[in-house]
Amino acid sequence: MNRRTFLKFAAVGVATFFTGCKKIKEVPEKILPVKFIRQIVTENISASRLIMWQSDEPLKNPAVEVKINGSTKIFPAQDVSFTDDGKKIIQYSATIDLGDEYRIIDGDATSYWYDLKKILGDKFKAIIFPDSQCGGNYDPWGGVAGSAFAKNPDAILFVNVGDLVDNGQDHKQWTDWLAHIQQFSPEFVFAPVMGNHETYTREWTVREPVAYLNYFATPETGDKNFPRRFYSFDVGAAHFAVLDSQWDELGKEIIDAQKNWLRQELNSTDKPWKIIFVHKDVLQYRINGRPERREGFSDVGEIFMPEFDSIGVDVVFTGHLHTYRNRGRIKNFQRDENGSLYILTGVAGNVRYGGLWIDHALDKVIAPQPETDNYITLEVDKKNLTVKCFSPNGRPIDEVTLTK
Repeated sequence: MNRRTFLKFAAVGVATFFTGCKKIKEVPEKILPVKFIRQIVTENISASRLIMWQSDEPLKNPAVEVKINGSTKIFPAQDVSFTDDGKKIIQYSATIDLGDEYRIIDGDATSYWYDLKKILGDKFKAIIFPDSQCGGNYDPWGGVAGSAFAKNPDAILFVNVGDLVDNGQDHKQWTDWLAHIQQFSPEFVFAPVMGNHETYTREWTVREPVAYLNYFATPETGDKNFPRRFYSFDVGAAHFAVLDSQWDELGKEIIDAQKNWLRQELNSTDKPWKIIFVHKDVLQYRINGRPERREGFSDVGEIFMPEFDSIGVDVVFTGHLHTYRNRGRIKNFQRDENGSLYILTGVAGNVRYGGLWIDHALDKVIAPQPETDNYITLEVDKKNLTVKCFSPNGRPIDEVTLTK
């Protein structure tokens, strides 16, 4: 990113919108030239946040300053730079206690102050984005994301269900993806989900998702064989588990590791709502032009849907197929109002599979055809959970509510 581009994104970040009011950020006396500031989810975002950012040049003594109850506290940063695609990414991270505002500091230079959103009791709102991979630049992703953030300033969290980029090794795609949400990522907490495209090399072979795992330092599970490939976190009245469905690309050993972890993880939570994110979908669709392909369940569904049944998962969000489908509630591989709600989240980039999928018998609501991009909101309190799907202009597509 050149200086002109950086200053453009820095200027955009001066003004943000919350509760319908324009909030002008105080301009630092000496601006610290950092970029792509982002909050990454921790195990409990009511207590802490992980702040990550990048810089074109190494910093001397980077840290995060947090305003907490009228005073300030300094949290030293770690150098978490890495090299991929022949380029060194200079970046830093710091885990901070939850306060009111934070800024990045290095000597007498600082970033702007950014808000640390708090959760009031059990209630919260999240924004869920489907696959955002784009062919070409990431303007389509930026348009969907910008609209969703602007229309939902009360959201605390955003999730992307995988295939953030088209090619996981291409550093220019990651730069473009991050740049298009630079206005919002400092103040909305991000929970990423890994997709198969995060595993692709420039030559379209597969490898460990080096860039994804370095850009987003998600919570550790203690599994030394698959560090941060799957994880969990709490927000308000909900416990979330994020699964890795890329065993066709990276090896099937992760399946049993996740199943054992998931049983222990979800059976031990005291949160009333249990929510799953996994990139690849649980259903298998017939495909136009391929009569041999039968309707049924994918290997993800065959392996994990019985686990979701036994654990009592409330909602499962998936991606990968680039279409929005609400399947209603399913248990024992058939429609059952005592089962989990399954939502195939849609598409938030410009890669579409128009007319490819033949409708599944378990599809309850299908986005109007031909599909446009979409985003989803998730609103949760102790008694109610509501999922709403919108087109980028805010037009409602679907809504469903679960009640305890």
